[in-house]
Parts: sequence; structure tokens; C-alpha cells
Amino acid sequence: MSLAAGLALAAATGLRVFAPLLVLSLAARAGWIPLAPEFEWIASTPATIAFGAATVAEVIAYYVPFLDNVLDWLAAPVAITAGAVAAASLLTDLPPWVRYSVGLVGGGGVAGLVHSSTALVRLKSSATTLGHGNFIFATVELAAALVVSVVSLLFPILAVLSVAALIVTLWIVARRSARRRHAALS
Repeated sequence: MSLAAGLALAAATGLRVFAPLLVLSLAARAGWIPLAPEFEWIASTPATIAFGAATVAEVIAYYVPFLDNVLDWLAAPVAITAGAVAAASLLTDLPPWVRYSVGLVGGGGVAGLVHSSTALVRLKSSATTLGHGNFIFATVELAAALVVSVVSLLFPILAVLSVAALIVTLWIVARRSARRRHAALS
């Protein structure tokens, strides 16, 4: 269950980097979830404040046209790192070397895949609406990150299935977009 929760939370960091970490921090502070010993700093007051401030800044920045696209490219390595940390922090019953391996490969990989997919969809949105439609995408992305974060901690298996559905949906949207572009060029 902790693996499913960790991977789903990592996927949420691919949507928004800091909101899932804030949810994780608040849940750990409330005693709802245990953290691996070396990740207990996530529940500290300074970490919670930092995640809160970073979440607010990230949310605001994604509502600025074209800054959101720049942020997508700058945030990619941060999302991968956040996904690795989120996944590894929940793997309390595994030896550290396994925890870090799963966090890096599984959590970082899932976060990177989700982040790359949403960045491509946002780029398409920017191209077709000149950035003016991106606020809708930003709102949906934030809501999905929060819902997946909360669900991943409460219902890990449901969260993994939801993330899989999200990835498939994003892939289908990207493929259709590529086909339309190819047809328009032909």
C-alpha cells in the first residue's frame, strides 16, 4: 500500500511540484501517515511553511501566460526530484537502499512522465489559444494534483488506477494532436 501511495503521490508532483508535498507534510504532521525516518523532516514546521509558500508561488505563476510554459521546462528536474522524495518517504518498511532505488526510479520516473505529458499538452494549448486558455488547464492541473495527493494517502490503489487513467488520457490527447498536425502539414 505504501508503494502505491508513494507512486501516486509522485505522479501528483508531476502535475504540481509543491502542492503534493504540502499535502504530504500536513498529513504527516497530523499523524495520518508514517514517514521513513530519514524523511521525517517533511513534517517539520519549517518544511510545511516552505511547501506552503512554494505552493502559492507555483499556483500564481501557472496563471501567467507563457510564464507557465517556461516554468514547465524549469520545473522538470524539480518535479522528478519531488516525485522521488515523495515516493521514498512513504516506503517505511523497506531497507534504505531499496527505498531510494524505488523512489528514484519509480517515483522520479512517474513524476517525469506526468510532468512531460502535461508540459506538452500545455504547449499545445499555448499554441492554439496564444496562452489565454492555459488558465483552464492550470486549474484542472492543480485540482488533479490535490485530488490525487489526498486520494493517494487515503486510498492508494484507487489513486494508482486514477494516475494510470490520467497518463493514458494525456497520451491519447498527445497522439490525436500529433495526428492532426501531421494531417494539416500533408
